[in-house]
Amino acid sequence: MVSGNAIRGTRVGAGPIGEAERGESAPRHRVPYWCARGHESIVSFAVDADVPETWDCPRCGFPAGTDSQQPPAAPRTEPYKTHLAYVKERRSDADGEAILAEALAKLEARREDS
Repeated sequence: MVSGNAIRGTRVGAGPIGEAERGESAPRHRVPYWCARGHESIVSFAVDADVPETWDCPRCGFPAGTDSQQPPAAPRTEPYKTHLAYVKERRSDADGEAILAEALAKLEARREDS
């Protein structure tokens, strides 16, 4: 059974964690980004860091830009294609009919032999 006065998540002798132990943080500025769905994300960057033009929206994953009036377009995803869809891309209807006729002829030949 666990005692009610246990301190969880710390080590013995660990003190408070704050600015004094970690050192001072670099000066920062906040940059707002907007995605195609209208989500606003504010990201902090160091003052001397290069700010990227786009940032992935943490809410929906779409690319976000710094212009709220013209955010980057949402990526277009291709729908799942079946095996038949890929075959139809490679073969014409005439090719398909020729292959079918050949396969039927082979089946008929096997039936006649047996």
